[in-house]
Amino acid sequence: MSESTDPLLPAARSAPTVPYASYLRVYEPLAAFPESERTHWAAYARRGVTPTAQDELRRSLEDLVRVPVVGVPEHESADAFTAEVGGVLLVCPWRTRLRGWLALQELVEWFPAPVLDAALPPVVRRQAAEEYERWRERNPDARPWIRTGVWQVPLRWFVLFGDEEREHRPGELLRYRTPMVQARRRLARSLRTLREAEGYGLLAEGLVEVGSWLEEFHPRSMVELDYGGLLYALPADRLAADRSAKDLAAGIAALRAGDAAGAAETYEGLAERWRAVRERLFAN
Repeated sequence: MSESTDPLLPAARSAPTVPYASYLRVYEPLAAFPESERTHWAAYARRGVTPTAQDELRRSLEDLVRVPVVGVPEHESADAFTAEVGGVLLVCPWRTRLRGWLALQELVEWFPAPVLDAALPPVVRRQAAEEYERWRERNPDARPWIRTGVWQVPLRWFVLFGDEEREHRPGELLRYRTPMVQARRRLARSLRTLREAEGYGLLAEGLVEVGSWLEEFHPRSMVELDYGGLLYALPADRLAADRSAKDLAAGIAALRAGDAAGAAETYEGLAERWRAVRERLFAN
């Protein structure tokens, strides 16, 4: 596999500016895009443009540092992460503005109103919501190619990958990559098992939502789970020992074999490890 973009490698050679977040990305083949975008991305790749995750964050912040304050970037990004697999160019558009709108909706669930009001005045949030509604009317089928997990890797993401697809280079990256067909196959099989068991309703619901998202993309796409900024938030030995995809697969396999106790022990241990990471979001 050759690559024209490796989002985290340059970050390891300089002070990290990425947030403490993980990313689930879909890279689609050029054929999946309408002609106008296809032409743009083909030319983009020919120019050898190789932006990094730090570039994406920096440009997003630059777009937000305005007077008056804006809730999301005023213009959509024309950048992307790219990879070449089997001689096929795959593209993961940033879609920073769309993701900004979606993130604003999530903030309401995460933080109390006084905190939100201090960071982003209500009038700005209201204007952003109104802009999003108008945009959605013109783009009803739009969806992001990138999902973000703040201070965590959502456990449902690990279902899509096998331990053999794990790639770890200390101080540089920790990620998984798999073909879309394999991700969908693993998700469907795991979902059948979880639906037949008791006590895993939330995980099953999460998988349904992820599966619906994946169905929006070309079947020859590639799915990537990138630990992103968590590479700088967790101890090196913790990252080296982390086999979360393998652990979750083992728990689901135990369920499938009728070993409810073994499955519960495995899943609860995995959930507790990531709960401890997620709680750092609220630490002083």
